[in-house]
Amino acid sequence: MLKTEGVLHFTIPVKDLDRAERFYTEIMGMRRLRRNNHMVFMQAGDDCFVLTYSENPITPNAGDKHDVHHAFRVSPQEYVRARNFLAEMGIAIIKEENRLSGTFQGRSAYFHDPDRNVLEIIDLVRGPVAEDDA
Repeated sequence: MLKTEGVLHFTIPVKDLDRAERFYTEIMGMRRLRRNNHMVFMQAGDDCFVLTYSENPITPNAGDKHDVHHAFRVSPQEYVRARNFLAEMGIAIIKEENRLSGTFQGRSAYFHDPDRNVLEIIDLVRGPVAEDDA
């Protein structure tokens, strides 16, 4: 078995790198680290992800389903501010919940990026919780 030490980055497919970079820096508050002709390397806190141009259609979920998504932690104060900011920017919340059980617990809101990738912000109050710890 491999002994990994964590996640270095994950990739979010996009159709327009300029539009995606603006969204993730101006709306999501991420930091751009570097860019080449088909990828934008981004940073959120201590974590990284890559916006990558996709030649294939981007259809991770049908309609407003949110099974395939990317979650970002926020503080309790930022959760409230972010909800209001998203509304001001005309970005619809497709699902909101306050999870009191499960692997990741806390208030969360799901919404789409410009390519209809689903993003989640979560005010994580507990987690990760393994089945044996519940």
